[in-house]
Amino acid sequence: MTWTPTPTTWRAPAPADTMSYPPAEVFAAGLRNHHIANTAYPIAHQQTFKPYRVPRSEHLDVTRAGLSGFENMCLYVHVPFCETRCSFCEYTVVGKDERSHTQVYVDALLREIEHYDQIVDLGSRRMHGMDIGGGTPAFLSVAEIARIMASIHARCSFVAGADISIETTPKIAAADPAKLAGYRALGIQRISMGIQVIQPDLLKLLNRAENGVEHHFRAVEAIRAAGFSRLNLDLMYGFANQSLDSWRATLEHAIALDPEYITLYRMRYKLTRISHQADAVTLDQVRPMATLAKQVLAAAGYHANPGKTTYSRIPGDVGTSSYLARRVQTGIPYIGFGLGSQTFTHTTIAYNDGAAGKTLRPYLDSVAARRLPIQDLYDLPIRQMMGKMCAVSFYFGEIRRAPFLAKFGVPLEQVFAAEIEFLVGRGLMQLDDDALSLTPEGVHAKNGIIPLFAAPSIQGYLIGRDPTVADDLVRNRKIALRVAG
Repeated sequence: MTWTPTPTTWRAPAPADTMSYPPAEVFAAGLRNHHIANTAYPIAHQQTFKPYRVPRSEHLDVTRAGLSGFENMCLYVHVPFCETRCSFCEYTVVGKDERSHTQVYVDALLREIEHYDQIVDLGSRRMHGMDIGGGTPAFLSVAEIARIMASIHARCSFVAGADISIETTPKIAAADPAKLAGYRALGIQRISMGIQVIQPDLLKLLNRAENGVEHHFRAVEAIRAAGFSRLNLDLMYGFANQSLDSWRATLEHAIALDPEYITLYRMRYKLTRISHQADAVTLDQVRPMATLAKQVLAAAGYHANPGKTTYSRIPGDVGTSSYLARRVQTGIPYIGFGLGSQTFTHTTIAYNDGAAGKTLRPYLDSVAARRLPIQDLYDLPIRQMMGKMCAVSFYFGEIRRAPFLAKFGVPLEQVFAAEIEFLVGRGLMQLDDDALSLTPEGVHAKNGIIPLFAAPSIQGYLIGRDPTVADDLVRNRKIALRVAG
């Protein structure tokens, strides 16, 4: 690297983040460790982020500093409740003994929003989007979602074109059309529904049999009747018991439901109940699935640039919520409200209480004590923040040059000159005036490509890690999730 970070702006890197590794070595390590080398950032946070952890006594000051100096941002609200916990889930979802505590949780959520407003003056910011995610946000009643929306709108101003998005399951959508109509009446414009797969035996294995195909068409009818004209369906591939034919059937079924958008997720095994199955899934299995999806969706009029996970049939519409689009394309800061939520600024990343144990108590206790409900806060050097922005950018299959320059004050092609030469020379990415983008060939090597933009501590971890030893995938499944990139 030929550039020097400004020491008054960025935290000094730890020794592990001053190392330099040959691109070919990092690329090979990413492919070997393809189950963890993905858009989730960081990897092995207990090692790679540890030097930058902020003591709880400094959380307020560091948070206030991190959220200063800009006006454009987004919001995320986490709902940690589900009817059941799916076996593939890696996120912060509480157990069945806490599913009845929705009112208590919403009360705490509103107090957290109020606390942040006092600290950073949300009314002075320009909001570019908000996602209500989970968990299953549609687990909450219309009245509970209305309370959240009222609190946000009382404090925040959204720019033109910003949207608010929410998620549901097929079972909830089919069973409660009035709930969907209530959400739409609150001004929520976009809705996403998790289909995942339609193979009955796989649904059972994934603890998702109650959301089978018998609900899907009635769910979509209810969504349309409620007035939603922007519907996304989530599909998943890369399971150990998933055939190429069953994946084709899932794709064709989703197309028949006629959504505006279809988003594809490759299974990420780390910290899930089926993490032990990871070794049974190889790149030779998942690559044909990605290729098939591209072909089937394109034939039905759904398109995405190489590597992009969301396919849209609407010309000029990227298909994601404005929150995710701005987060991915520009690295815009955002505040995450609720259990285990992530907050991202230009210099810090924070994870709320409850991310570790997936229980409400730590979060509720912090809010009741009128302190920021932050479990882990990291004040990061520039190279780690670059790694985070670049990793997330691969949701869209490209790293945009102008936002990178605006965020870090240095050109992408200067920071990653050797990496770009390596990738472009092998036909895996292409560089033009707007972006560094995956090629069709690069899509199949994405797990090797993403680590090239990670911080050196993460690269070193991947190089030294034996992928046959399932340290992250099995042992850590017993350790509650702290970081969900």
